[in-house]
Amino acid sequence: MSILVVGSVALDTITTPAGKAEDALGGSAVYFGLAACSLDSVRVVGVVGPDFPKKELEFLSTKNIDLEGLLTGQGPTFRWEGVYGPDFGDAQTLRTELGVFAGFEPKLPESYRETPCVFLANIDPELQLRVMDQVVAPRWVALDTMNLWIDRRRELVLEAVNRVDLLFVNASEARQISGYGNLFEAGRFLLDAGPKFVVVKMGAQGAMVLGGKTPFIMPAVPVDKVVDPTGAGDSFAAGMLGSLSGSGGELTLKNIARAMCFGSVTASFAIEGFGVDGLRNINYEAVSQRLSFYLSTNQLDRIE
Repeated sequence: MSILVVGSVALDTITTPAGKAEDALGGSAVYFGLAACSLDSVRVVGVVGPDFPKKELEFLSTKNIDLEGLLTGQGPTFRWEGVYGPDFGDAQTLRTELGVFAGFEPKLPESYRETPCVFLANIDPELQLRVMDQVVAPRWVALDTMNLWIDRRRELVLEAVNRVDLLFVNASEARQISGYGNLFEAGRFLLDAGPKFVVVKMGAQGAMVLGGKTPFIMPAVPVDKVVDPTGAGDSFAAGMLGSLSGSGGELTLKNIARAMCFGSVTASFAIEGFGVDGLRNINYEAVSQRLSFYLSTNQLDRIE
């Protein structure tokens, strides 16, 4: 199968305790595409400006990524600048220049409309809803969101959540949208909002999936040295959904838990370099090798 991703394509300036990178290739659709393309073919819908580096377009074209849905608008490419503290926690945003992304209107090429698997990255929920109106009988739809949209457009976020099969949120977003401090209560609220499964990303503590008989928590893959955590969440979703899409797996807790292992592995590659550098040379062999070790430390056979 193939997987469709709709999200941002950006140039990021990032400062972490490991150093600094300027105008690094980034954006949710890019992280997702590079992390998922070794597991299944990816179709990208997004927008860049004429200033977007041609070498990066050429690089993306060498991967298992279809760029027919990546438009070139009139204006500068979306740029973001952030700095991470010594604990690599949430970044402090220093600068956001939306450029062409401010007027982004996702229009799916005709060849994309019947893509069986869909991932809506953390764009405006109104745009997520418009994409769902354009796809035809998808096998499943997954959605991510962020605190900005929960704060400004909570009702629209919940409307979008009601129409998807799988929801990704981090722990603070789960608490924010639900109003519950306890993650399990927050998860139950989100399940009642519509999706079959909710995946709560917990950073270095791993991830939790809700929707089965009991919550299931998967630890993160240990990494010797963290360089840049930007895009880790998108890379986690990519590994997980790329695995589900590529294997043709149904949305069962067992399949999702195994797919989460792929997500943890692809996220571990992402944080090893600035921007997408940790994902530039990722391939199925490298993912499989790291996955084999990771699976040996987790007992998926206990999942019901």
